Amino acid sequence: MDWDSFFAVHSDLPREGPGEAQDVAWALALAGLPEGAAICDAGAGAGGDVEALLAVPGARVMAIDTHPGFVAQMRARFAGEGRVRVEAVDMTTLAEHPEAPFDMIWCAGALYFLGLEEGLARMAAALKPGGVLAFSEPSFLTDAPSDDAWAFWEGYPVRDAAGIASAVAAAGYESLGTRVLGDAAWEAYYAPMEARIAALRGGADAALAAMLDLCAGEAAQWRRVKRETGYLLTVARWQG
Repeated sequence: MDWDSFFAVHSDLPREGPGEAQDVAWALALAGLPEGAAICDAGAGAGGDVEALLAVPGARVMAIDTHPGFVAQMRARFAGEGRVRVEAVDMTTLAEHPEAPFDMIWCAGALYFLGLEEGLARMAAALKPGGVLAFSEPSFLTDAPSDDAWAFWEGYPVRDAAGIASAVAAAGYESLGTRVLGDAAWEAYYAPMEARIAALRGGADAALAAMLDLCAGEAAQWRRVKRETGYLLTVARWQG
């Protein structure tokens, strides 16, 4: 990965994955968090969901990511918000952080970097008993996904809703609800990125041009397969 070219495309975008504030609001309504809840946004990227998470009265949000550019971006973005703490933390070590355990972990489009089973276990270790994990996981929306739909996830072992639900239950969680992210959630990610790509095209060197093509190709590919695959947002309570 050419990180300089990657960050040239992604720097200061409003979000680093599909989602909308209404998705967060839906998850929070199911979670029923207490006032002053401790929330972790795991794999927060640019912090696109942090403001929506602050809707919980008195909530404190710790937003974590491992990419230095995103960490710096979030620290600048939330510099004046005393209820937000931004840290460079790997999700695999979250349970060991002094702020853990949490009332809720929000993990939008990032749990799959660990794999579903490992991700569910890692997050459980960082939750209070009865705490809530909300995560979006690649899922097929059809019984017969095309080769293009499989290729979109680059070899990740994508499951349908039943397969995700089975893994959630086996990991010791009670599912509180699920919903498929809508097209608007994906456009909230891809539309600003495509505007950035168009702005960078003129003066791009070979490395940057290759990254622009890669990112533009991903957006175009999603539009071809969006009726077959997407993200399933699951809200689940840890029973440990």
